[in-house]
Amino acid sequence: MKNRYSLLQISLHWLTLLMIVLAYGAMLGRDYFPDDYRALVRQLHYNFGLSVWVLVFIRILLRHRFRTPPITPPLPRWQAHVATLTHWLLYLLFLALPTLGFLTVQFAGRSIYLLGWELPQLVPAHPEWRSGLRNTHELVANIGYYLVALHALAALFHHYFMKDDTLKRMLP
Repeated sequence: MKNRYSLLQISLHWLTLLMIVLAYGAMLGRDYFPDDYRALVRQLHYNFGLSVWVLVFIRILLRHRFRTPPITPPLPRWQAHVATLTHWLLYLLFLALPTLGFLTVQFAGRSIYLLGWELPQLVPAHPEWRSGLRNTHELVANIGYYLVALHALAALFHHYFMKDDTLKRMLP
């Protein structure tokens, strides 16, 4: 039995991470850009975030298409359950986060340009809803820091301390 993810799954995993880092980086670094570039940085954030949504959706489809390679030596059952739960929480987080961000912008009545094309306004502007959505988007984004860190630390823990192939299954 194959003990690694497919090359497509591995590539999409690391591309998703890159887009997440760029999305977070655009928002965290926006104050370091001159005012003339803030709108561009915001649009980059939107594009990176929407690309995360697309990539995660594709990854979920691939997860159903390809079997998850076994970990050698096998994990205790409770660890396997925690790993599965964490993966699904990550998927949920990175589907919810761009959705919340998209709705925040839509309800603010602002435009989103995806790869240069303006996306249609799908909902009427409701500026009073924007604040709650934005706060929820930011809360979920902050939760994302911890969940991604947990995921990375678990992979490193398994690699260096448990000496299993958890991390190797996802390395290029």
